[in-house]
Order: sequence, then structure tokens, then C-alpha cells
Amino acid sequence: MIKKLFLIVPMVGILISCGKQDKVMNLDELYISKLEQERENKDWEFTYELKSPFNMDSTAKQQPLKYFEPAAEFIFNSKLYKNEKKDTIIIYGTRGEERRSLIEGFFILNYKGNDYKLNLYKSFSNSGQGYYTILFTDKTTGKETYHVGRYLDFSMNPDPEFIYEIDFNRAYNPYCAYSDLYTCPIPTKNDYLDFEIRAGEKNFHTELNMEKK
Repeated sequence: MIKKLFLIVPMVGILISCGKQDKVMNLDELYISKLEQERENKDWEFTYELKSPFNMDSTAKQQPLKYFEPAAEFIFNSKLYKNEKKDTIIIYGTRGEERRSLIEGFFILNYKGNDYKLNLYKSFSNSGQGYYTILFTDKTTGKETYHVGRYLDFSMNPDPEFIYEIDFNRAYNPYCAYSDLYTCPIPTKNDYLDFEIRAGEKNFHTELNMEKK
């Protein structure tokens, strides 16, 4: 399910102060326009793509996805702090199945003067192909956002000093948020961010949008 590339969108009007990670960011019209277009494209894909959860599951009732308003405060910059020893952990799926993943490293997010650790996992498809995954929960989880958690796409840069943009405006729900046909990895307790991330996709309320046979 997690196949899209992590998107980095340039923004103008970013002012950085002398304090660590303190910044005032203004989202420009180009950024907002691009983000809105991405969201419209996803609704279109869910309507017309044959493998969308709504076309694969005839009981799932589609409606436009719900999002928070774009917010600059939930865009962070951090290098990837790679783990020298990449531990293998078990991440459970929503049907209880075990999925083995490597803890590739972590990012440091500074929010309102506090640092938070965000893990990056290397997971593997059924064919053995590796891909990178960011899973997280936060204080909105189970309330305004999907109770299992949300995801961010990621693409690795070969430069070890590269500064990544972690944009929670692009946080999205896994397919299991829309249809019971799917199972998806559950973020671990170490993937919890202890603040409200009021950005990205909201709860789809699957239980309210299923037409029972």
C-alpha cells in the first residue's frame, strides 16, 4: 500500500530565527495549490482506478476524503540519524499478522520547543523488495484521525547529511481505513508523537460509511 514517493515541495517566504528549530513559515499559493491538486487527484483515483479500495470492495461507500487545513507549523526539517545497528522488530498488522521491519533510523522534530523522535522503517513486500515507511500516531489518533494511525511516504537521499522535509500536511490513512478487505501495519508505541498533529488526512469514519450486504 505504501508505494508513493515522498514529496518535497519548495516554499517561499520561510524565515528562520536564531533559536534551534524556531521558524516562521508562510505557505505560499503555489504550495497550497499543489497540495489541493494532489487531494483532488486522490479522490479521482479512488473513484476511477480499478484497484482503489472503493472499486475493490463493493460494500465501501465512497465520499470525498477529509483533511485538516494546510498548516505550516506541521512541516519539519531534519536529517536522518541512521542507526549503526539496524534492529529487526515485529510490526503487527490489523489482522494480527506479523511483519518484520528494520529500524533504519530516526528524525528529530522540534515542536514548540520540544524535541520528538520519529522513526523510519525499512519494510519488505511479499516479493522481498525493500521500501521505507513512516508510521505514526499522535494526540488526534482515535479522535479526529484514524484510530490505527497514519502514514507518510518517504524516499531516501544518498547524501548522509541531506536535510529532509517531513510534511504532515501529506499524512494519509492506510487502505484499511476505508475497507475491511485490507490489513495494514499498526504503528508501535515508539511511533507515538505526544502532541496534536492537526494536519493531513482526517478520519474517514469507515464504520459510518459501510453499506452492509
